Amino acid sequence: MAKNANYRVQLRRRREGKTDYQARKGMVISGKLRLVARGSLKNATVQIIKAKSEGDFVLVAANSKELSKQFGWKAPTGNIPAAYLTGLLCGLKAKKAGVKEAILDAGLVSPTKGARIFAMLSGVVDAGVAVPFSEEKLVKERIKGEQVAKYAKELGIGSDEYNKKFATYIKAGIAPEKLPEHFTKVKADIIASFKGEKKNE
Repeated sequence: MAKNANYRVQLRRRREGKTDYQARKGMVISGKLRLVARGSLKNATVQIIKAKSEGDFVLVAANSKELSKQFGWKAPTGNIPAAYLTGLLCGLKAKKAGVKEAILDAGLVSPTKGARIFAMLSGVVDAGVAVPFSEEKLVKERIKGEQVAKYAKELGIGSDEYNKKFATYIKAGIAPEKLPEHFTKVKADIIASFKGEKKNE
């Protein structure tokens, strides 16, 4: 309820927790392309966006669903390794489109160390797109899924707890303790696809 004559209702997307207009204004004024990284429980989406007077224009984009459909990714598409690979895919698309640099648009996500958004960012940077960031925000050993493999082994391969915790992996035909190797293969296939090379069998 309004308390005085100067009270103003916040813009709808701000009320819904979707847009920080002050931060967005600063990025738009900079004139630089924005690396927009967003994630849900099941997916990751990475876009390179150019702000225009008529609205945002998406130059390139990648979604983690592409990993499964085009590169044989069998693990969940909402985890950190998938986030990194989605960022890598977007970064390679961006390089092919002539994009050399961008600034990170994290939206309203709290930039905590090891967050998926930084895995996406790391993938874009590894593809060759320059994006300013702090190295301390990355937890590189998690990018390949080594923590998943370690946990799976600790539970005991084939145990009831193992089968319960990793039912999604097992159903998809990927052993969680083999996730780092699977990650490496899919990463190589993504890179090879932009070099015109045949994917690994």
